[in-house]
Amino acid sequence: MPYFDAASAAPLHPVARQALLAALDEGWADPARLYREGRRARLLLDAAREAAAEAVGCRPDELVFTSSGTTAVHAGIAGALSGRRRVGRHLAHSAVEHSSVLHSAAAHEAAGGSCTEVPVDRFGAVDLAAYGAALRADTALACLQSANHEVGTEQPVAEVAALCAQAGVPLLVDAAQSLGWGPVPAGWSLLTASAHKWGGPAGVGLLAVRKGTRFSPQGPAGERESGRSPGFENLPAIVAAAASLRAVRGEAAAEAVRLRALVDRIRSLVAERVPDVEVVGDPVRRLPHLVTFSCLYVDGETLLHELDRREFSVSSGSSCTSSTLTPSHVLRAMGVLSEGNVRVSLPPGTAGADVDRFLEVLPGVVAEVRERFGAPVSASATPSPAPAASLVVDALGRRCPIPVIELAKVIEEVAVGATVTVLADDEAARLDIPAWCEMRGQEYVGEEPADRGSAYVVRRLG
Repeated sequence: MPYFDAASAAPLHPVARQALLAALDEGWADPARLYREGRRARLLLDAAREAAAEAVGCRPDELVFTSSGTTAVHAGIAGALSGRRRVGRHLAHSAVEHSSVLHSAAAHEAAGGSCTEVPVDRFGAVDLAAYGAALRADTALACLQSANHEVGTEQPVAEVAALCAQAGVPLLVDAAQSLGWGPVPAGWSLLTASAHKWGGPAGVGLLAVRKGTRFSPQGPAGERESGRSPGFENLPAIVAAAASLRAVRGEAAAEAVRLRALVDRIRSLVAERVPDVEVVGDPVRRLPHLVTFSCLYVDGETLLHELDRREFSVSSGSSCTSSTLTPSHVLRAMGVLSEGNVRVSLPPGTAGADVDRFLEVLPGVVAEVRERFGAPVSASATPSPAPAASLVVDALGRRCPIPVIELAKVIEEVAVGATVTVLADDEAARLDIPAWCEMRGQEYVGEEPADRGSAYVVRRLG
């Protein structure tokens, strides 16, 4: 069964498996002890730290291992904010950061701090001018991911690092998605990553803090990992994480070329074979293995289930794949379609034949789901004999893509220049109706208050 969700968790690399099994036998003792077994465990831990530091591009004594990438982010942000509390309590971050950064920002605001969310363009890249403007005299920390986890867009880390250096603000880079493909550009002050993103075992994160960066670990003090990551080290998993990072880095150049060609094929043929689809993310400045697209008139959860039935494991940033009605914050910040969203992230070693079969299966699956939802097949060739001056579509209590489907069904029943108002209480409609207008060449007038939900007004242009 083809597994196309490496951005969530990459399959365990063979080197990681070998290192893990060996370390279970050799590295079970306490590396803080002076007896033979402890010294042997310490040698393994030191070697793993040196290998990870080399890949990150820092000194070994600047890097600690944590219990996850999320833990590394939380510890890094909290420690940097506390270490620079005399400067101020302002945090700057992009609108498309991983949820671990956003949760830290929310906790910081709840504790009395302030945050500025920097917008991104339609490709998901941060706006440099806006980022520079967000850096204030009281900014204690800035955060920026190296590459986006949902759409693959690489961020201008070097340029933002230069802005931060000019403002005297440390920059924390979340490198979870990119570290397995290569080093992060210089200029960062703190860096975090997660081993299961590059084929290491789950439960190992990295936190690097450059010398000279003010940092005050939060929570009860610990004796291990420089006091920045409490608890007994999971030494076998750490050894496996460092070994697999070195291995995937050695394979990255050749594998990136191969996977980029497969992703380019998906990007072009999905748009060619599936009507009404939007391929999102930067087409050039992106991770080599990841592509995301959204299909009009399709429920994301249903689409993923149908692909799973055809033995394809893919993911989504759509609201329909969670228990909430809130669209992906990444897609919302980009202003792109969220309904029917599919993220394909190819693990190393993916066969071209599996990608070809996916491209053969996908159009039929999308068509089947659209038919199930009663989506319009195409625009009507003849206008309504008596166009209405305006129409109201009541889609209250109905989840996307139904509000968009109902809009599409009636748009040609109003005269050119007239409006259709869609009443909807699904949060996804706030993103998907404007996105539909963009794809269909209609004018999105705006959102108006309503007794229930919101009223979304669309003007027919043609």
